[in-house]
Amino acid sequence: MTTSSSTDTERPHKTVKLAHTPTMTVSASSSALRLLVQRHPAHPLAKLPTRGSASAAGYDLYASEAVVIPRGGRKVVQTGICLAIPEGHYGRVAPRSGLASKHGIDTGAGVIDADYRGLLGVLLFNLGDADFTVNEGDRIAQLIIEKIATPEVEEVESLDDTIRGAGGFGSTGGFGSKTSS
Repeated sequence: MTTSSSTDTERPHKTVKLAHTPTMTVSASSSALRLLVQRHPAHPLAKLPTRGSASAAGYDLYASEAVVIPRGGRKVVQTGICLAIPEGHYGRVAPRSGLASKHGIDTGAGVIDADYRGLLGVLLFNLGDADFTVNEGDRIAQLIIEKIATPEVEEVESLDDTIRGAGGFGSTGGFGSKTSS
């Protein structure tokens, strides 16, 4: 076992290397947040997440297998990696805009909790008109690390009134709404 310490003494971490299983520590910011990534032993050639630019909000996730998603269908596509999301955060798997606009490929079920350590699979939906082939090494989604709030749940007898009240879907207007003169 190898131990890495950062210069931030408040949040030291250990990086554990399994035989022939590379690990990667990505510095998510200067405040010592780290996204720890491990290639799963069954996927030793899996690509690690990358950012397309210095200002990119998400890390590109890559397929570690070839899969055909039938039109109107869905498949879980393996990335071949396991993650340790920083405490107080979660990973949100989001669609890639090019796949969505050009091919009708969308993502689903995209929350990765900080304590999940299993293999990361990405649920892809094919909303397009034709079968879609994902090749090994293709960018299939993006991972966005977001802070979370976990307030205590408190049951109350009533809630404060608001102008909106119980108005649900479409109640605030917007698309297709008509304004009166």
